[in-house]
Amino acid sequence: MGLYRRHIAPHLINYACGAEPVDKERGGLVPEAEGVVIEVGFGGGRNLPHYDPARVKRIIGANPADGFLRFSERAADDALLPVEVIAAPAENLPLEDASADTAVLTFTLCSVDDALKSLSELRRVLKPSGRMIVIEHGRSDEPRVARWQDRINPIWRTIGAGCNINRDVRALLLKSGFTTDTLKTHYMPDTPKPMGFITCGIVEKT
Repeated sequence: MGLYRRHIAPHLINYACGAEPVDKERGGLVPEAEGVVIEVGFGGGRNLPHYDPARVKRIIGANPADGFLRFSERAADDALLPVEVIAAPAENLPLEDASADTAVLTFTLCSVDDALKSLSELRRVLKPSGRMIVIEHGRSDEPRVARWQDRINPIWRTIGAGCNINRDVRALLLKSGFTTDTLKTHYMPDTPKPMGFITCGIVEKT
């Protein structure tokens, strides 16, 4: 792992993930989490202020053993809710089947190595009655914007330490066995369209 990806990119991404438009997106859905929560791409704990302590029993924050892990551990130490940080990629979660009430996937699907495998793991660890909160940026419904995303993505992926702006979030969820009828899409304000197309909602296992 290079110097940039391990030491510089985590600071830049952690800062960007705390921007006001992004934080507003989190605030709209994260309070709906309940019970035992598995959050992949926990990062610097940007979702923590939005969890409802009256509804959440504990949070399991998963992050790969990379430069982001130290942000996760620091956030867990300062949290008002019980948080357990595990060093694990989204593609291989060391959790039992049907052990979580809620999965939280926010601005993470863009950067996992294998999106379908990550979603399959989240589906596995969710209880039959479990729900997954999704707030992801990805491929635009507008063909013109999507073409620009394809052009920009190779450079963006390097700058963003593996972040992709052209993954089709709805299609990936559907293929992985999640409902998609409740999902909504929009562009974040004050954000360039190629980077700001949001797919969000609460989905369930089919």
